[in-house]
Amino acid sequence: MNSVERIVRKIWWTTKIGHSTYLMFLLAIGNFILITYNYFLEGNTIFENHISNLWVFGIIFLALYFPISIIIGRWHTSTQISVDMTIRGLNNPVQAKMIKILLDVQTGNVSSEKMKEYRKFIAKIENKQIE
Repeated sequence: MNSVERIVRKIWWTTKIGHSTYLMFLLAIGNFILITYNYFLEGNTIFENHISNLWVFGIIFLALYFPISIIIGRWHTSTQISVDMTIRGLNNPVQAKMIKILLDVQTGNVSSEKMKEYRKFIAKIENKQIE
């Protein structure tokens, strides 16, 4: 892979990350605020008297939404993320082969042929690096 192709791939990858992580997050929050305002407040005489402006509703919504999302995010990282990573690890054949290589080397259960095969495998992985 030449350097121009690597640069294009890196730009493409960072664009996807920026779009999906940040821009779509902001659009989704804005959309969520508008839909919530439209369905729950517009035309509802009880709430309309207290929160009549979309901007006021948006500020109140965000003031409540972010602390709640932080609490849920902290809960997720402390309880669920280890389960997610374990399942991903169990379904990753490259990781399994790498662990097997390490175990074979540590226990001395590796022949010179097998070591050459492992080195070729690692070289293939290294050659696929985009950096």
